[in-house]
Amino acid sequence: MDLPEIIEGRKHSDERGKLSFNNNFNASAIKRIYTIENNEIDFVRGWTGHKIEQRWFSAVQGSFIIRLIKINDWENPLNIFEILEFKLVSDKLDILHMPKGYVSAIQAKEENSKLLVMVDHALGEINDEYRFPQDYFKKI
Repeated sequence: MDLPEIIEGRKHSDERGKLSFNNNFNASAIKRIYTIENNEIDFVRGWTGHKIEQRWFSAVQGSFIIRLIKINDWENPLNIFEILEFKLVSDKLDILHMPKGYVSAIQAKEENSKLLVMVDHALGEINDEYRFPQDYFKKI
């Protein structure tokens, strides 16, 4: 079973300037990219999930908290769940891999934050988007 993981980036600076890089990330599966910029830091974008598609996230400006939940039963997603939480910051090019079968909630933690999202399927290639209300996965 694939588990979410942070693929660590690095940074380097010298007299020429700064360089952020991630030599451990294999981008060969990527078919499209886009960015997310939330209007407010109190806003949480979620829950959105994918049975088939994978996502990779990287903060290119500011910082984000990304919460992930593995869905084992898409007909009854409230059956059992654990919320995993990851923090991405733009000071180095860390990339969070979200395997297929997860839902995500995304929150910017600083004003003007920008999140790069990479996907392994082209737009319209498959119908694989599942949305749940923001409070759907709150624990009682």
